[in-house]
Amino acid sequence: PNDARIAVCVIVNMEQWEWVQPEDGYRSPSLASAPGPHPDITAWSAREYGHRVGVFRVLDVLDKHGIKPTVAMDTLTAENYPWLVKHHVGRGDEIIGHGISLSRMITSRMSEQEERDYIQTSLTSLNKATGATAMGWLGPEFGESTRTPALLGEAGIRYTCDWVNDDQPFRMNTPQGELYALPVNLPLDDVSALVDRNLGMDTYVQIIEDSFDVLYAEGAQNGRLLVLNLHPFIIGQAFRIRGLDKALDYIAHRDGVWTATGSEIIDWYRSHPPVA
Repeated sequence: PNDARIAVCVIVNMEQWEWVQPEDGYRSPSLASAPGPHPDITAWSAREYGHRVGVFRVLDVLDKHGIKPTVAMDTLTAENYPWLVKHHVGRGDEIIGHGISLSRMITSRMSEQEERDYIQTSLTSLNKATGATAMGWLGPEFGESTRTPALLGEAGIRYTCDWVNDDQPFRMNTPQGELYALPVNLPLDDVSALVDRNLGMDTYVQIIEDSFDVLYAEGAQNGRLLVLNLHPFIIGQAFRIRGLDKALDYIAHRDGVWTATGSEIIDWYRSHPPVA
């Protein structure tokens, strides 16, 4: 809109896992904590830090820079943190589906009906908690099977953030529905950068700024997309939040930057299809 060079979307992940790994669940091996017969208090409570403390720091920084977040919320959060749901709804944040829990990642181990039921269970719980219909989806740990896009389209989901293969949105081919990809910039995901690759916060801020500079320059010819995927239990820590503030200050106040929710970006893209 208004000849903006770049659309910037910030996804805030609100996710949990069960105290004990369910027998029919699957947890990504990339997660730091291994499943066991005992409650993993440290791992569970680290995630809850994001719900209790970190998210409010992140939201304050986003508000400071006029950025409305897209909140990816799983079933455990929607059902067990009603005060947090109420807070997001009251702010007018967009809330999108994020599966059932980190303990139940979508994989091809599921049958088609099991995956269909999983998606519907997640969306039903989320829509009941928020009083709205979720239009977007981000799978736990980006988990999908080969059937997932078709099942998301069937369920009425308008866009998915699991596919990270472009710097622009694109339409996906599904038998039913109308599904689009809103690609996350995976190297800038705070878990990928700060935990998996163990980057320092100064380096993390620099790669966000460097990525923005290139996309902003390219956007002079053809609009670009920057989707930051953030986890409050990571980026909302006291020693990291100033870095997020610095990075967003660098981005949000430039001419030609459109900060928007996932649905706003996809709605614009749908109404202005690319010219072949």
